[in-house]
This record gives sequence, structure tokens and C-alpha cells, in this order.
Amino acid sequence: MTFYVSLSGLKGAQADLSAISNNVANVNSTAFKKSKAQFGDIFAAAPMQTTHQVAGQGVRVQGITQQFTQGTIETTDKTLDMAITGEGFFTVKAEDGTISYTRNGAFSVDDDRYAVDTTGARMQVFAVDPDTGVPTTPPTSASTPADLVDLQVPTTYQGLPDGAQLTSVGVAKDGLVSAIYADGSTVYLGQVAMASFNSLEGLRQQGDAHWSSTVASGSPILGLANEGMFGAVNTGSLERSNVDITDELVSLIAAQRNFQANSKAIEAANTLTTTIVNIRT
Repeated sequence: MTFYVSLSGLKGAQADLSAISNNVANVNSTAFKKSKAQFGDIFAAAPMQTTHQVAGQGVRVQGITQQFTQGTIETTDKTLDMAITGEGFFTVKAEDGTISYTRNGAFSVDDDRYAVDTTGARMQVFAVDPDTGVPTTPPTSASTPADLVDLQVPTTYQGLPDGAQLTSVGVAKDGLVSAIYADGSTVYLGQVAMASFNSLEGLRQQGDAHWSSTVASGSPILGLANEGMFGAVNTGSLERSNVDITDELVSLIAAQRNFQANSKAIEAANTLTTTIVNIRT
């Protein structure tokens, strides 16, 4: 029995090492969220057997959960680089129409002048009146991704061939995106769509700091930045990984010692078994 108990300990320590190693490897990944392995003990006893005379059966991995804590904000001075201070996710749509959610605000414009993230997915915004910036469809708790549009930044005023040339783009704390043109006119292009979930731990990882909603996470709750449960949008900055390299290295040493201890337990059990087998010889 000792072999199987210690084997479960080795598997648990290996899972812990894998999670910590992944955290360390992504210490410089933008908006990466660290993971932590959760463990539970295994116990079994007959119905009429007293539990005071039964040892545990080992350990099992209950799951590897992500920690959605705030990462450090790093200044980049690029207008379309955005970081969220507080809760919420940016909403993006891939070429195949798949909606995902991210805190990686490293946006840029593609050949068609759409704002896209590092994976090529387009930023989603609420449509606004170009003159006043007021959302044409006010966000509510019942808003869905179908109410959103792609953010496009025309190089000329309202995209007209003879329109004034674009001079700058600005993003306010509430996510309102505006464009200023050479003739001094200002056009509001949209308001960044923020998303939140009842259970962040239920989100499904997709890589590149992207997540998709699941039954466990619940449907996305859409709204505007700097309101209610949603944090503010900081333009010209990015959110760094929330990995603390010092803590991870200490945890790495602890997981390594745990692995070694279980290895020693197997070695001791093997020695005892060998001794017992050799008694008759």
C-alpha cells in the first residue's frame, strides 16, 4: 500500500511542479494569470471499521485553478495599448466569429483599419453616436455579444475619400474611443465593451491570455468601463503577468522537496519489502 500512497504523492508533486513551472515560464507574458494546484486527501474505510485505525490512501489533484488578481501596470505610451485597472475583460471576436475575453490590451490596427489584438481578433465596442459619444444601444444586464460591433479607425473623416486626415486617437477612462482629424473635428468611434462573469474560475483557457465562457462561468455580463463592477481603462499601458517570481521559486523548492520525500518513502518501502522477501532465503 505504501507504494501506491507514495506514488499518488509523486503524481501530486509533479502536477504542482508543472503549474509552478508554467507560472515561471510566463512571468513576462502580458496579462498572464498564474495557476495553483489544489489537492485533497484520499480516504477509504469499511462501513463497520473504525477510522482511527486506518491510514489515508494518498492524495489527488482536485484541480488547477487560475488566480485572477491584478497584475502590475506598465506604461508603453502607445494609444491602443490598454490596461484594465480593476475587474473585467476586453471582448474580442476572431475571424470565425468566436467570441473570447482577454485582459491583454495590446491592440493595433490591421489593413482594414480594424482594431485587433495579438491573435488577430477584433476588439468589440458598443456603437455610439459619432457626434455625442452616447451609446446608440445603452448597455443593460441583458446585453449580449450580438449587440456589439467591431472597432474601426478610419484614416479620413468618416471614411470619406476627400475627408480630413486622421491626426490622433484617444481612449477615455470609460472606454470611449475618439478620433481627431486635421480639420479639428472629433468623431466618436465606439465605447469599449467590458465583460464580467459570475464565476471567473469557470472560464475556459484558450492561451494567449484569452478565455471563453462556459456553463460553469455563466453568460458574460456586458457593460461599460469605470462603472459598477467594471474597472477603468488606462490607455498607453499594459497589464503585466501577476506572477511573483520570488514566491514561485520558493514554491518550486517546496514542491521539489515534496517530490524527493515521496521518492524516499518508496525507496524505504522497497527496502522493507526486499527484506521480508529475503527472510526465507
